[in-house]
Amino acid sequence: MLVVGIAGGTGSGKTTVVRKIVETLPENRVVVLPQDNYYRDNSHLPLTERQQLNFDHPASIEFELLVNHVLQLKNGQPINMPFYSYLTCTRLQDTMLINPTDVLIIEGILVMTDAHLRATMDIKVYVDADADDRLMRCIHRDILERGRNMKQVLDRYEKTVKPMHEQFIEPTKKYADIIVPQGGNNQVAINVIASMIRMHLHYGG
Repeated sequence: MLVVGIAGGTGSGKTTVVRKIVETLPENRVVVLPQDNYYRDNSHLPLTERQQLNFDHPASIEFELLVNHVLQLKNGQPINMPFYSYLTCTRLQDTMLINPTDVLIIEGILVMTDAHLRATMDIKVYVDADADDRLMRCIHRDILERGRNMKQVLDRYEKTVKPMHEQFIEPTKKYADIIVPQGGNNQVAINVIASMIRMHLHYGG
């Protein structure tokens, strides 16, 4: 199994990069594990407290479970991938059965902050983008998908997103084998990564 880690700041275009890579690959030979599904369950907290949680800090991710799931897949064992709701800030009861495949993509802002998770990756990718572009995407996404208003988005960006990016996410660029400037708009870099994966499928899959 080829394991590809794709990290980068909030709103950098990671999801677009992943989608474009996956679109070039055989559907039954690649699976994506989004880091966001592995946020720790906070159902024990009142909703008002849950909404104030710092989702950009490595401590918010249950890396133990994520690493365990990656290792299980690498060992040929299926997993039950969890789901997380940004609206309620809790882990859902539903899970999805994921079977081992030839290619596993782990995607999320913090996936390269954990040494154990990094150690499972064969290719590490950092998706880069200008801060103002990332902020614009954050505003658009958080209002449309996560039920926040403009003030909430900007407050969160100033208090957690920007400082956490500078403290935890940006430094992980040093671990990257490939850096993708301009996010999902960099078709050349996306083609290079996709070609590397297809080569693995052809010769090693």
